[in-house]
Amino acid sequence: MTGAGKNWRRLNLDDFIRGGELQTFTDLLIKICRAAIGVSFLVLIAAVLIQVLGRSVFSNSPVWTEELTRYALLYLAAIGVGLSYKSGDLVNVDVLQNIVPQRVAWIMRLLSTLAVAVFALTLIIPAWDYMSIGAFQTSPALGWRMTYIYVSVLILIVLLAAFSVMRFIGMLAKTDTGIPNPYENEHDEGSVQ
Repeated sequence: MTGAGKNWRRLNLDDFIRGGELQTFTDLLIKICRAAIGVSFLVLIAAVLIQVLGRSVFSNSPVWTEELTRYALLYLAAIGVGLSYKSGDLVNVDVLQNIVPQRVAWIMRLLSTLAVAVFALTLIIPAWDYMSIGAFQTSPALGWRMTYIYVSVLILIVLLAAFSVMRFIGMLAKTDTGIPNPYENEHDEGSVQ
């Protein structure tokens, strides 16, 4: 066996989860999503500001600002859904989980997480097909290929699938309780402790 072959080792899922690689990947994905949300929000603010100034100061607002605002809002929602799922900011009906024993509540959260993951994974191919339709269309004001807009639906589905699969794996590995915690990433840079 060659030197490269001797150093190669099979991926051990337990090492991946407990060794911190899954958490490192999750943290990286969270940082990328936060940055992308920031960019989307800045684009949204700039487009609205140009629109307001155009209407109030110059009495003529560029047509493209309204379209750009809608597209920035689509990306804001699409990228934010995974983070919202992770932090528990999405709608979460937990009344029943609060009255049953903890083990039953954990099983309910596990099944719920599995259902979200399966649902999101099932929608990836239809979302891809939907995005592909945009290759034949352009946006009216900006003239952009609609593929760049429709990909926001695919991003939403992929991020929801990724965060739900990571929660599911974490629950099975007992590194995640499945209880959403909006404050679990407050140790990141720039946050107040």
